[in-house]
Amino acid sequence: MTAYLVRRLFQALVTVFMVTVISFGLMQLMPGGPVRAILGARATPTTIQHLTHQMGLDRPVYVQYWNWLDGLLHGNLGFDYAQQRPVSDLLFNALGASAFIVGAALVLALLIAVPVGMAQAIKRNSALDHGFTVFSFVAYGVPTFFLGFLIQQWFEDDLKWVSVQNQVSTFGDALSNPEAVVLPVLTLTITTVAGYSRYMRSGVLDQITQEYVRTAKAKGASSRRTLYAHVLRNALIPMVTLVGLSLPVLVGGSLIVEYVFNIQGIGLLTTRAAQQNDYSITLAATLLTAVVTVVGSLIADLSYAVLDPRVRLA
Repeated sequence: MTAYLVRRLFQALVTVFMVTVISFGLMQLMPGGPVRAILGARATPTTIQHLTHQMGLDRPVYVQYWNWLDGLLHGNLGFDYAQQRPVSDLLFNALGASAFIVGAALVLALLIAVPVGMAQAIKRNSALDHGFTVFSFVAYGVPTFFLGFLIQQWFEDDLKWVSVQNQVSTFGDALSNPEAVVLPVLTLTITTVAGYSRYMRSGVLDQITQEYVRTAKAKGASSRRTLYAHVLRNALIPMVTLVGLSLPVLVGGSLIVEYVFNIQGIGLLTTRAAQQNDYSITLAATLLTAVVTVVGSLIADLSYAVLDPRVRLA
């Protein structure tokens, strides 16, 4: 297990390093430039030249990359000249709001999808199975922004049960104002449950037809013990992979929900930065997405290895 862990950590570090090289190179190819975006169209050549030198953009690309990487290794993600704030502060605040919403949605989705998927598999082709299948297809097929607008219309405008007027921009905002985040969490939960429950149903159906299940029953194990002691563990393996790879949603996948419910999260921050040629925030957000993706994949692989010893021996 130790050798497997070291190998996977090394692969993760190489992947993140390659992402920094490619991302930095792509930023140089973006049209326009951050200086012009910050100063506006009426900036004088002298002003542009001064800020370009101040930001270090008049140096060779490899020198800019080395300076950026050196700062990154020392915990410095750069400085956003447009907002006059460190990039790390902007990113940390925005990430908190996104993490709260998507994290709550993931937990709720798992608590619902696992038992629902198991129930569908056990009662295959029953009314319950058909009912949740229809729900899953509809929830999965409806665009997230449309579902968000519908939920907002029903619960906020028609029923007036909740209000999302207060702006949520940090983890503390979301924690202190749960009424403002309940609808975005509900929207993400519905779309996530639709996919997770289908995976869980397929996983359980695949396992209950295996030879070891028939052997366990032949030895006198009850259906409940066979299900929870044997089938569930193996059926959760693909779910672990799925959940691990869902972590990048924390960074960018909730963009639509953030837009609909006015959540100042990481998705909105990154989109606005890209539109304004703000290299520092775009690069930091890209790196953060890559790190979260690699960490999510690493967690999934390690969990997979724990659940199935054949993986770490391969």
